[in-house]
Amino acid sequence: MDRRRLLQGAAATVGAGLLFPATRAQAAADTDDPDAHWVPASASNFTASQRPSSYRIDRVVIHVTQESFSNTLAIFQNPAKKVSAHYVVRSADGYTAQMVRERDIAWHAGNWDYNTRSIGIEHEGWVDQPAYFTNALYERSARLTAALCDRLGIPKDREHIVGHYQVPGTDHTDPGSNWDWVRYIRLVNFA
Repeated sequence: MDRRRLLQGAAATVGAGLLFPATRAQAAADTDDPDAHWVPASASNFTASQRPSSYRIDRVVIHVTQESFSNTLAIFQNPAKKVSAHYVVRSADGYTAQMVRERDIAWHAGNWDYNTRSIGIEHEGWVDQPAYFTNALYERSARLTAALCDRLGIPKDREHIVGHYQVPGTDHTDPGSNWDWVRYIRLVNFA
């Protein structure tokens, strides 16, 4: 089953016992990014690794969840879903959950080679609803991407900061035609 269907079908998985950022997230000191909050994905939904020594990281993949923020967290915490991303950015305020350590391989791109060599950032929203692409979301995501690029030596350009639709073999369209790439790359370079 593809990632989009998994995300869309997750509403039923939200329930008691799931970790939500307002109640059970750990302090930012536990994350790779100091402005993120640790909300761990299920260990069944990523591959433990020691990147960048085991795999070179040379890409950031931009995603749109096609789901609400809380449902996305629930999906990544459900061991049956077999999907995750390193970070999830909330639309309304830019709140950022880190769900997979950067050293580990999140299952976000649908392509093993791209999973091993990239960091995946999910953005709350739907590709056909541009109102979800708020200033807070763009600005926080751009700061996160800039920090990743600086920390990992990734060039801050469209060859290395890519949309999910650019991953070889994908059938996804995210982040979609409403994502403002010019604005985003400018924000990344000035963060």
